[in-house]
Order: sequence, then structure tokens, then C-alpha cells
Amino acid sequence: MSVEAAELTNSRVVPEIRFGEEITGAEALLRCLILEQVDFVFGYPGGAVLPIYDSLYSSYLNHILTRHEQGAIHAADGYARASGKPGVVMATSGPGATNLVTGIATAQMDSIPLVCITGNVAQHLIGTDAFQEANITGITLPITKHNYFVRDVKDLPGVVKEAFYIATTGRPGPVLIDIPKDVANAKAPFYYPETVEVRGYKSTLVPSDDDVARFLDAIQQAKKPVILAGGGIIAANADKELQAFAEKTRIPVINTFMGLGGFPGVHELALGMPGMHGSYTANQALLQADCVIGLGARFDDRVTMGRTKEFAPNARIVHVDIDPAELGKNVSTAVIVAGDVKSTLQKAIPSAKACDTDAWLAQLKDWQITHPYSYKKEEGQLKPQEVLEMIFETTDGEAIVTTDVGQHQMWTAQYYKFKNARSLISSGGLGTMGFGFPAAVGAQFAHPKRTVISVVGDGGFQMTNQELAIVAQHNLPIKVVILNNQCLGMVRQWQQLFYDNRYSEIDLTWSPDFVKLAEAYGVKGMRAATSEEAKAVWAEALAYDGPVVIDFRVAAKENVYPMVASGDTLDQMVLGED
Repeated sequence: MSVEAAELTNSRVVPEIRFGEEITGAEALLRCLILEQVDFVFGYPGGAVLPIYDSLYSSYLNHILTRHEQGAIHAADGYARASGKPGVVMATSGPGATNLVTGIATAQMDSIPLVCITGNVAQHLIGTDAFQEANITGITLPITKHNYFVRDVKDLPGVVKEAFYIATTGRPGPVLIDIPKDVANAKAPFYYPETVEVRGYKSTLVPSDDDVARFLDAIQQAKKPVILAGGGIIAANADKELQAFAEKTRIPVINTFMGLGGFPGVHELALGMPGMHGSYTANQALLQADCVIGLGARFDDRVTMGRTKEFAPNARIVHVDIDPAELGKNVSTAVIVAGDVKSTLQKAIPSAKACDTDAWLAQLKDWQITHPYSYKKEEGQLKPQEVLEMIFETTDGEAIVTTDVGQHQMWTAQYYKFKNARSLISSGGLGTMGFGFPAAVGAQFAHPKRTVISVVGDGGFQMTNQELAIVAQHNLPIKVVILNNQCLGMVRQWQQLFYDNRYSEIDLTWSPDFVKLAEAYGVKGMRAATSEEAKAVWAEALAYDGPVVIDFRVAAKENVYPMVASGDTLDQMVLGED
């Protein structure tokens, strides 16, 4: 597989870094990034950040020039989710910085480690409404884990060290560093702290022995236990521990949307996704369980439907989370464990015993057989579900799949059985359209030899498709799967079901020819409108050693089922049109 990303990673020439040497703030920043072992910086230059880009001219950092700052931050986010390392993004002041806001909020909602570096106007111009001045630290205060406005070049290395520490420890999240132009130009002797300690910031990683003992005691008493595994499993790299714990205790596993891949979707104990578009079995398991073990899950409204009193009505809730603020926040919790889920499971596994779940597992298996995900095939129509089934079968669940937000996102969660952690990359909490494609760019840079597939809708793809330029420039072999129903599908579904078929502003028939659009960027474009065409086109795309955009013309009025309407409870699932 020819991937320029691999060549970029191996081509970096790292200069000798001498401490005490007097250098500019811009040069100090780049040396700090080298010492933090940053592989890629995604960004877009501009006036206030030019001193940093001038220092980049020596090219000892791999900078990826995106075509929009939103593309840059989504790519950095995708890189972070796929690699487990912090993503780094850089933008100029004013509009450059504000174009990062959606991506910062996306990362904050999903607990993704990012270090966002922005330039600003010189300090003597702050507050004068200078050209391209914006108070980006004030704007992003509610959507960052922490942010900095650097006033003195001597403080910059320490700030960078703290930023990476805060972004990656505890519950991960985005950290922003705003650097005025005069600070970037100023000089100071270079240093970089070996360690960092932030007053008032402490992350509880290892749970107490007493908490783990209570955790195990609650589990052993259960006859119908179920594990609800969330994004914390992914963030903690605890997928192996989760599988070992589930197999030893014989407890079935439900993965939240953000937790998909944290437990193999093909495993006999896997029940699928819960909630609004979850599986019948997963939702019934929550309704009838006598113990729900939340591991790195935050019991959000897409799982509980906001009806927390009716959620898992027969169950004691056991909740493990690294963020104490999440414990007991949304649901009444009987046993809480404050700590990293990986450390908790490592301490629990040696003493864990198999639960008496034979009858429970038999009931769950019966539900899986009688109520699987299903759809109706219709002559002459290509169904989006069959496209996802085809993609799963041809990649055996081993690909990295990114999505936008909407119907295609839910079909991906339902029909692609993720085998590995960090394989589903999608905006969960914020629901950001336009995220999927640039996130695939970051994921491919993180894993140049893996198959990366971006499943998008025809709406979301048009928000960030300018990043096809990067895909062509670096020959990233991403396979872009457009499920093209010529409308805003999820909005159309809600308008059909809850607004008496009053379809307001969802028509996307006036969209570009995606094949020609891809070819205009120098990317291979293909199209399919039938099952036979889909199989042939997809086989050709997978065999092609380069980027491909495939326009799958799918049934326009297909809806996502099962579905629990907003405000309903999990026992009010609608399984289909009939």
C-alpha cells in the first residue's frame, strides 16, 4: 500500500536540542512539540501565527496543510482517536481560531486529547478590536478542559508541558494555547520541564481496594447482570481487560455508541448497542437486568432516553468512572468506583468469579435470534444496510471506520461489528456533521497501513469535502462511502414520524456529481445504484491502491430501526414500519 503518510513519519529530521540556547518563542514551541514526540501537526497559517510557520520552514515537524481549520481539527481529532496519542492542531487568530470551535466542542464532549495552538495579535493590540483579533480563550473556556493565554515567552515551554499533561491524563480533553505574536517573536533561553504538577489538578487512577471489593460483591449477587461499556474503555485502553473480565464472570456486554470496538462485536457475550437505535436484545437486557455495571459510560440521554427513573428499573447500578463528576450524575447509583477502568478491572480480575448466568445468557441468545437487526430488500433498490453488511463482510470487522452524523452513523453502528478498539471514529456527544471525512484523514496518518473507510451522508460530506485535496496530495488510500439518499435523512425520518410528513428544508437533490467532484481533485470516483453494482464497485475500490470516493445511490425513504422516540422508554421500541 502506497501511503505518503508512512514516508512523512520516517522522513523527519530532528535537530539537536540544546537547553539554555536563546531562541524565539516560535522556535521554542516547535522544540517542545518534538520533545512531546508529536508526529503530525494539522493546521492552516495566517498573519498572527506566521512566526511559528516561519520556524516550520526547517521542516523538522510534519505539518499537514488542510483546506479549512475545521478540517484540521477534525483530522487531529481522528488522529487522536485512532492512535491514542494527543492530536495537535494549529491556526491563526480571529477567524482561524474561531473555525476551530466546533472541533474543540466535539473533542470535549467525547473526551478526546487535543492540544490546540492559536496565534493572536500582539499584546499591545489586545482589546483594541485589531484586525483578526478574537478572545479565543474566553470563547473556548466552556468547551476546553483548560486553556492558556501566554503573556511571557519564558512561560511558554512550561505551558506546553502542562497542556499535554492535562490533555492526556485523567478524563482526556482538549487544551488550547493562545500565543500573541510578540510572544512568538520574543527570545528567551530554552528549557523544557521533565515533570509537571498542576495545583488543584489530580487524577484518580487506581481505585481503592474497598471500592473494588464492593464492586465485586455487587456483581456476585446478581442473576441477570449486564456490563454497559462506554467510551472510557477506549480512552483507558482497557479492551483486553474488559474481555478477560467478561469471559471470567460470564457477564454479557452492551457497548454504548462511543464504546463500540471496546468489546468484539462478534463475541458470544456481545449484545450490541443500547438506546434510541439500539438492538432489541440490548434494550431488553437493560430493562430486565438486576445489575447494570457501567464501565466508563456516562448514562447519557441516548441510552436512558432521559427517563432515568424508568431506566433499568430492576437493577442496582454499579458505576466505574475516572471522572468523579459523572458518578451518580444521571442515574441513581448503588456502588460507585472512582478510578480508571483499566486499573479497576486489573484489580478485580484475579478475585472475580463466574456468575450464575446460564439461564440469563440463554434468554439473551433467544432474543438475538428472534429480534435481530433487519430490513426489507426491495427489487431495484440499493438499501444502505446491505452496503454496510457488505463492507463488514469484506473487511471482517478489521477496518477503521469513521462516520459523520445521521442515519448512516446508526446503520454503521448496527451492521458493522467492530472487532477492535479505536476502530469506530465518530462524533458521539456533539453530533458534528462534517466530522467523518477529515477524521479519516487523521486516522490514516495514524495508521498508514490499515484500511480506513469513511462512511458519510451526502449532506455531511459537502461540509468538509475540500479535504479531498489532502487525500490526493498524500495519496491516502481512504475509501469514502457516500450513502446518498439525496436528503438530510435523519431529519427527514423525524419529520415523517413526528411532524406529519411536513418535510421542511431537507432536499439535497441539487448536489454535485460526487464522482466528478472526486475526479476534479485527482481522486478516483465511482457510483453504484443496485446490489450487483455495489458489490462490483466495492471490490474494485478495495483492490485499488489509492483514495476512492464511491457514490452509493441508496433508497431515499429508508428509516433507521429499531427506534425509541425521544421521551419514550426503552420498552416502547418501534421495530419497523409495520
